[in-house]
Amino acid sequence: MADILCTIFVILFLGLAWVMLYDSNRFVLRTCRVSDKRIKKSCRAVVLADLHNKRYGRDNERLLAAIREQKPDMIFVAGDLITAKPGASLEPARRLLEALAAEYPIYYGNGNHEYRLKRYPDVYGDMAESYGQALAGMGISPLVNSAAVLPEYGLAVWGLEMDRKYYKRFRITKMQQEYLNETLGRPDGSLYTVLLAHNPDYFPQYAAWGADLVLSGHVHGGVARVPFWGRGVLSPGLLLFPKYDGGIFREKNAVMVLSRGLGMHTIPIRLFNPAELWVVDFAPESEGEEKDRSAT
Repeated sequence: MADILCTIFVILFLGLAWVMLYDSNRFVLRTCRVSDKRIKKSCRAVVLADLHNKRYGRDNERLLAAIREQKPDMIFVAGDLITAKPGASLEPARRLLEALAAEYPIYYGNGNHEYRLKRYPDVYGDMAESYGQALAGMGISPLVNSAAVLPEYGLAVWGLEMDRKYYKRFRITKMQQEYLNETLGRPDGSLYTVLLAHNPDYFPQYAAWGADLVLSGHVHGGVARVPFWGRGVLSPGLLLFPKYDGGIFREKNAVMVLSRGLGMHTIPIRLFNPAELWVVDFAPESEGEEKDRSAT
């Protein structure tokens, strides 16, 4: 009996190890379509989040090929393309963005790792300045609590850079609604509002602020997901089974597309949790058509 149990254990261990290796080196495509009367013209956006210096092939050739295959009109970045680690290379993100910027407009919202580079120069040296100069050379200006208005499409794209206290471990810091109003100002209700907000924990506050579509990341799908149940296990804040772990969520009239991210850090594994590349299609709402915010 002991030999049988040992054999079963070894088979399970090897099986989990294979799944972990497989899921840690692949990504899947997810799609979502939204429609609204304020959207003037159909367009497509690819959403990148939490790359964390990951490479899919040389210079991310596999990722670039997948993006180009979708024929997007623009790229949205929901934060953490880099990893805030002293002396870490910024080249994977820089090279990917350089290739994309030559073909598409890029709207970049910072995550907590971009924020940390700027916040702690005594720790990270000139990494923030170097990365900022590289982005500027590509024509990319991160949306730091500001918006880019796209009148052709009827869209306003906002980037939220939150204070570090909203990224605490072991708890979710309460956010007063006034914080977003004071940090961002108020959105123009005549435009369809897209909010690049890296941390999904505050989706109800984003919705109350006036976001129509929130694009987030940060949670990495919970690192591992429970088969059949489908829940993510652990958040970056070290909270078990986070409410917002990945996928599409709704809060009144607002929708959040939460990417499980493209890379890893701290816990460098994925289990039953492949990386994700999201595509969002925007469409004008036809007369008599109900708003469609469902995945396709």
